[in-house]
Amino acid sequence: MLSIRQKPAIIAGATLLAIFVLLYLGSGHSAQGYYVPDFKFPSSNKPDSSPNTNDNGGRLYGPSYTGSSVPTDINRVTNATLGFQKIFVVSLPERTDKRDALTLASSLTGFQLDWIPGVRGETIPDKAVPFGVDRKKLMETNLGSWRGHLNAVRTMVEENIETALIMEDDMDWDVRIKPLLEHVAKGVRVVSAALPGELYPLGKAGTTRSPYGDDWDLLWLGHCGEPFPEDMPESKGLEEEDPGRKAMSTKYTVLNDATVPPLGKITGLVNFTAYPEHTRWVHPTAAPICTFAYALSQRGARKVLYDLSVDRLRGPFDNALAWLCRRAIGSWPKILKGEKLVAEGEEVDADKGDRGLDMKCFSVTPPVFFHHKAKGKVSGDSDIQVVGGEKNEGEKKEEKVREKGTTENIVWSARLNIRNMLMGWEMESQFK
Repeated sequence: MLSIRQKPAIIAGATLLAIFVLLYLGSGHSAQGYYVPDFKFPSSNKPDSSPNTNDNGGRLYGPSYTGSSVPTDINRVTNATLGFQKIFVVSLPERTDKRDALTLASSLTGFQLDWIPGVRGETIPDKAVPFGVDRKKLMETNLGSWRGHLNAVRTMVEENIETALIMEDDMDWDVRIKPLLEHVAKGVRVVSAALPGELYPLGKAGTTRSPYGDDWDLLWLGHCGEPFPEDMPESKGLEEEDPGRKAMSTKYTVLNDATVPPLGKITGLVNFTAYPEHTRWVHPTAAPICTFAYALSQRGARKVLYDLSVDRLRGPFDNALAWLCRRAIGSWPKILKGEKLVAEGEEVDADKGDRGLDMKCFSVTPPVFFHHKAKGKVSGDSDIQVVGGEKNEGEKKEEKVREKGTTENIVWSARLNIRNMLMGWEMESQFK
C-alpha cells in the first residue's frame, strides 16, 4: 500500500480537520487503495465579507476565496473561470429569466460566464442534419439542443481554447464550489495517473497546464445520475482481477464532504446507502444521463465535434456524448489483455473497434452541478420537454406554479442563497 502525505492547509489561521480521501483500485476493496490526507469543510455558514484575498474567516466560498491546496497549482480552480480557459453557457436568447439568475449566482460565487446562443431545431435545414438522424424521431427540441452544444464545442476548436466548461442555463451549485473543485482537480489527476499507459497510445502529458491535469478529454461535472462503470451490463461478466475491470473501477473518494446531501436526500443511480454518508467520488465515466455541465479539453472538443457531427449523430446530445465515453471505456478490457477489437479485415467504425476515439472521460458522483427548478411557472423548467403544459393537443390545463425553487443534490444552493449573499446573511441548507 502506497501512502501519500500532504501538508495541512490553513485557512484564516484555523487548521482544518483531517479526513481521508481513498483511491479504490479495485471494485470496492479499500485494501487495494492508498490513503491521501485531506480536509473536512468547516461548518461556518457566515457570509464572506473580508476585503483580504486569503482571509475568508474560515469560510470556503465567495469571490475572495483563493484556495488552500497542495500542490498549489490546483488552486487555479478558484479563479474567475474555475480553472478553465472559458465557461460557456448554452441558452436561448429569449430566456432572459434564466440568464439573469445564472449571471447573479455566478457573480456572487466568483466566476464569469460567456453565452452561446441556443438554437431552435426548426431553424436547422435538413442538409445540416448529421448522418444517421431521423429528425422526426429525435424531435426538433433535441436537435436544437444538440446544435447549441455543438456550437460551443466548435467555438473551442475554432479559437483553439485549451479547456472550457460548458453548462446549460438552469444550473445550480453549492456556494462552496471552489473548494469542492479543488477536490475534483486532485481526483482527476490521481485517477488519470493510475490508469495503465496502454490506454494512452499517444502518451501521457509531460506537463500540467490545467489544474485538473492534462490527461483528460471530458470531465462530466453535472448529470442526472450514472452507474459506476464496473456495474454496467457489459462489465458484469468480467473477472474481479480482469485488468480492464480494475482500471474502470479506479476511484478517488472524498469522505465527509459537507457539500454532499444526507443519504435520505441524495439522488442518482448509485446505491449510496452502501457507502458512508456524505461521500463523493471522481471516477471514469460510464453512462451519465443529462449534460447539465461538462468540461472539454481541446483534444476532447475535437473528438466530440467529429463523433457527434462530422461522422454521425446517434440520438439526443447527452446520449450520444455518453455513448462516446462508453465505447471508450468498454474497449479497455480487450486493450489491456492485448486482444484485437475487430477481426482481421473487418472495418473499424463507430460501431466496432474505434476504441471510442480513446476518449478519456471522468465523472463526479454525486454531481457538482444540477438542474434548478425555479419558483414560478413549472412549464418554464425546460425548453426541450413539455413540463406542466397541455393535456392533449390544443387542450390547456391549469398552469402549475411552484412557490419555492429547489435543486436536487445541492446543499447550500447558490440559486436559493442569492438573497443571503446579497444581504450578508448566513447560508441556508436545503437539507436541515
